[in-house]
Amino acid sequence: MCRAVTVICVARDHDQLVALKRAVVAAEWELTAGATDLRSALDQIDVERPHAMVVAGPFEELVAMVADRFPGMTIVADHEMPGATVVAAVSDAREALRLQRRPGGPVG
Repeated sequence: MCRAVTVICVARDHDQLVALKRAVVAAEWELTAGATDLRSALDQIDVERPHAMVVAGPFEELVAMVADRFPGMTIVADHEMPGATVVAAVSDAREALRLQRRPGGPVG
């Protein structure tokens, strides 16, 4: 069974989330619905099990929690924060994701 790489985007509000998803979208991965708050992001991560997260805004607590809980997840953030794998401007987030190692192995 094959599974596409999944990415969750997290931003401060709906408009910023839409802009972030437009900046990140690519044929190489699937985007989740995305989130605008910590609880929604964690709920989606628990259900969707994304391989990567792109964060724009003040989500230091989320990034730290996700990095601790899922150490293999790629986390692209728009500014320095503990746990971020890559720091990149929103306009560079798609390329930052492309440069990261892809998950491998069987899906069970």
